[in-house]
Amino acid sequence: MFDIERWQEIFETLSKNKLQTFLTGLSVASGIFILVILLGFSSGIQNGVTSEFEKDATNQINIWTGRTTKEYKGLNPGRYIQLKNADFNKISTEYDEFLEYKSSNYMIWRALVNYGKESNNYRVWGSMPDYQFIENSDIVQGRYINESDVNNASKVAVIGNKVKLDLFKSEDPLGKYVSVYGINFKIIGVYRDPGGEDEESQLYIPLTTAQKSFNGGDRINNMSYTIKMPKKFSEGVKLSENIALAIETNLKQMQMVAPNDLGAIRVNNNLEEAQKIYSLVDAIKLIFWFVGIGTIIAGVVGVGNIMLIIVKERTKEIGIRKALGAQPMSIVGMILQEAIFVTMFSGMFGLILGLILLEAVGPLIQNDFIKYPQVDFNTAITTVFILVVAGAFAGFFPAYRAAKIRPIIALRDE
Repeated sequence: MFDIERWQEIFETLSKNKLQTFLTGLSVASGIFILVILLGFSSGIQNGVTSEFEKDATNQINIWTGRTTKEYKGLNPGRYIQLKNADFNKISTEYDEFLEYKSSNYMIWRALVNYGKESNNYRVWGSMPDYQFIENSDIVQGRYINESDVNNASKVAVIGNKVKLDLFKSEDPLGKYVSVYGINFKIIGVYRDPGGEDEESQLYIPLTTAQKSFNGGDRINNMSYTIKMPKKFSEGVKLSENIALAIETNLKQMQMVAPNDLGAIRVNNNLEEAQKIYSLVDAIKLIFWFVGIGTIIAGVVGVGNIMLIIVKERTKEIGIRKALGAQPMSIVGMILQEAIFVTMFSGMFGLILGLILLEAVGPLIQNDFIKYPQVDFNTAITTVFILVVAGAFAGFFPAYRAAKIRPIIALRDE
């Protein structure tokens, strides 16, 4: 039940120690404010890292090749390892039960693309239908490459939104033809990519078409896969590591490459990299919590000190209360209520101020690795819980001391 007289008593008691109460409240508010800001920015870092990984599928494995750096079985170093269709087919078949999407790719790095009077250089990818999902591309017009396009080596192309704006301006590109080194390709789709303009400055054509049109033969530049993710992220990381290592070992055996040659065949495991980054973000968040809680503890010590002062000043009053029959728990409850009030009021002020600042400043931050710093509802509730616990802790020892005061001694106090 709400007791107005009890609250009047609390305000009267605190008003007798205005400066100490203000400074103590300021330290608690500062601690919560700093904690909220730190947690907000740790959330912003996590959002930024997540958005970076959203540019491609997180569970992606990419295989690239280079030149050998070591002699192996009589073969000299310096050999360039050329992947071919057969390599892709063998790997895809051998690990099919673990793979979700797969594509081999043949690239023309800077191809001259023309449409009417407009022209520019873009990267052209000869790929397979699954590559849309490996790259996290969204079709906004038309469609992506399908199996029929690959089987028939159709001269069709899917262009990025940046290519559309550069070459077609406001014109609808679907059904139109672009020329790539004099070879015409029909536009069947337009895509957007989370990676932004750089990823949208590309064209995708069927792998077979690229190999036939640009003297690729049966050569490919790289292979891309995504693994089937288990329910647990940690299990997915372990599976991805095992698959990546097995593919690397298999390819080295197929291409006669030394097992310890790190330059000839490079396998990039996005999931493993993601785990490292997420672990770093978690460590940063833990450090921020540590710093914030440490600041709050400093404020809580201040609350405890002021409550000890209040108990000291109210020794005679407490003695009279006990002489009139007040139970020790009622004395404890009185002191705890005052401590929790000071902590909660100051802490909520710091919490609200921090949330307002994040809401105002967050949208203005333009950084790839810090995006939308904010504190979610669960974190705010956790902070409020910390305030209650901190207030109770701050008032416990003064309250315990007050409960132990003997009436006869307290009544002699001057």
